[in-house]
Amino acid sequence: MRWDNLRLDDGAGPGPAAPLIERRAIARTFDTPGFRGMTFYEVQARSIINRVPAASRMPFRWTVNPYRGCSHACVYCCSGDTPILMADGRTKPLREVRVGDRVYGTRREGRHRRLVVTQVLDHWQTVKPAHRVALRDGTRLVTSGDHRFLTGRGWRHVTGGGPGERRRPHLAPGDVLVGTGRFAAPPKVDDDYRRGYLYAVLHAYGHGQGRGQGQGRGQAGPHQVVGLPAGDAEVLARVRRYLEHFGVHCEALRGPAERGGEGAGVGGAVAVAAAERPARCPRRPSRAWQTGLLAGLFDTGAGGDHAVSRIAVADAEMFGMLRRALAELGFAHTLDPTTDCTDAGAGAAPRGVRLTGGLRERLRFLHAVGPAAASRWPLEGAAVAGEASLEVVSVEPLGLQAPLYDITTGTGDFIADGVVSHNCFARRSHQYLDLDAGADFDSKIVVKVNAGELVRRELASPRWRGEHIALGANVDCYQRAEGRYRLMPPILEALRDAANPFSILTKGSLILRDVPLLVEAARRTEVGAAVSVGSVDRELWRLVEPGTPAPDKRLEVCAALNDAGVRCGVVMGPVLPYVSDSPAQLEETVRRIAEAGATSVTAITLHLRPGAREWYMAWLREHRPDLVVPYARLYRGGAYAPREFQERISQRVRELAAKYGIDRRSAGHRGQAPPGPRPSGGPSSGGPQQLSLL
Repeated sequence: MRWDNLRLDDGAGPGPAAPLIERRAIARTFDTPGFRGMTFYEVQARSIINRVPAASRMPFRWTVNPYRGCSHACVYCCSGDTPILMADGRTKPLREVRVGDRVYGTRREGRHRRLVVTQVLDHWQTVKPAHRVALRDGTRLVTSGDHRFLTGRGWRHVTGGGPGERRRPHLAPGDVLVGTGRFAAPPKVDDDYRRGYLYAVLHAYGHGQGRGQGQGRGQAGPHQVVGLPAGDAEVLARVRRYLEHFGVHCEALRGPAERGGEGAGVGGAVAVAAAERPARCPRRPSRAWQTGLLAGLFDTGAGGDHAVSRIAVADAEMFGMLRRALAELGFAHTLDPTTDCTDAGAGAAPRGVRLTGGLRERLRFLHAVGPAAASRWPLEGAAVAGEASLEVVSVEPLGLQAPLYDITTGTGDFIADGVVSHNCFARRSHQYLDLDAGADFDSKIVVKVNAGELVRRELASPRWRGEHIALGANVDCYQRAEGRYRLMPPILEALRDAANPFSILTKGSLILRDVPLLVEAARRTEVGAAVSVGSVDRELWRLVEPGTPAPDKRLEVCAALNDAGVRCGVVMGPVLPYVSDSPAQLEETVRRIAEAGATSVTAITLHLRPGAREWYMAWLREHRPDLVVPYARLYRGGAYAPREFQERISQRVRELAAKYGIDRRSAGHRGQAPPGPRPSGGPSSGGPQQLSLL
């Protein structure tokens, strides 16, 4: 979505808004291997101490981020795309939407707001400070502070935008957005899915031409030919593609022209003897097979309008399979008495079902099952409203700049991951940083070259009250680029000279360069640090955190900081379910953390927010395909694993921390004031506050 917020508070409390950065930026690239493919945008920032909104659940109020974007390139730290509801019922990432595409918007009709098809008139990209809107159903929307969503109280901006009377209507916890709820993840198209799809389609059309003697509908035999309707081009293309995947050659699927024009109205035919093996029904169908079956049954028997979602089948046996698959995959349904059953015999049960649950369940089916002809259930005219599950839980700044996209539509809105989103209008002047050509969080890094000067100036402001400042809470301030730009030393010097309490969270070993400054600061104020170590498995580290120092190197950082008198704990995260969370792995990691002298350890189970989810699942499919289905089940409720799952890991880590004495070491530090004078005005503890967030 669009980063429209060119103006931010100056960072030192209430006051007039000011542009975030100067208009000019210097773009640099470096030939060194560590920075290959990356662009650094050197900017003169107007402010540096960023205030965390009161609506946020973060336990600290102020942050400093000398960088926007990160060069660590962690698998689970990449920004993602917001899915947009297209006119054919499918979704497309916002970055891939193009001018001329048809999407769903809304139009008010009387007391209701209904879906209507509209056209994309404009599409663009820019880079702005991001906020994350979290909803009760697990939806996470990343957007600019100026973006608007429709609530039961009307359109609301993401943030207020200014102090006092100048603040505009904006989202707050408790607001309920209007929409359908977040979109389901698409199915994994594996061999089981393909087999289930082929079974449904080939058997549905098995009563076509050329069936062998003595064979009933849906029975494959050596002489059976299945005819596929010419009007189902998408279905025909998918069947061809899936058969080719299983080695059934294309010539087995013949169009009417290739057969001399016989079989009018038939778009293709396949000899079932060649396709019988991939289309066979297993004794114990997997969830993927049943998902493919539902997609095939939809493509051969779906019907209805904006209010009715119907699937009809050709025979009683397939009808039973349809109902079992719907029940197994959690789709509520009822019998459809209107289904035509004239050939079923007297007293036969209906051979059709209706999906219940309204628009939300219809979309969940389309997206989770992935049929080829999703438009057979038209959505236009369906009503959208607010639901309790779309209640806003939090609105928080991400503390970074990243590429966001937006569109203009004919209705003035569109459906973004299940909520009604107001479209915005192109302001090409936003792109003066030249960050619109494939900009990415891990390849386009904004560098605030005057960060140290700004920190010193803002700490000296009469409005500044000496509160705790968290560094590295959003973007790692000791990422690799810091070795070249050296922004942290003047920042630390300013904090030291002002005796301002602060804490640092990092994965980088560059923090050791600044140990003398940290020690000097710790003599004057409270200084805390933490390193992030999710696992000590080096092979796993190479796969998921290729741009970061190795885990043992980070633990050496922890030991060195504590030896120097700078309290340092460990954020043990992310712990990857089924990958790094076995009892033996957890114990080995905590044992190594204890050996490093960490003052605390806090476990964090992997979060899969939109964007991160897609990247991580792609990694999983490549390296651990056996875990794709377990992950789909574990994270089916949203970005977070179930609370009880997270608590089991946290409790185990707490027990291990007690076993290896980390809890006693932490308690020994509690309440101890660092040497030197204490600042006036600031909170009593900064480091634990930052770690408690994590």
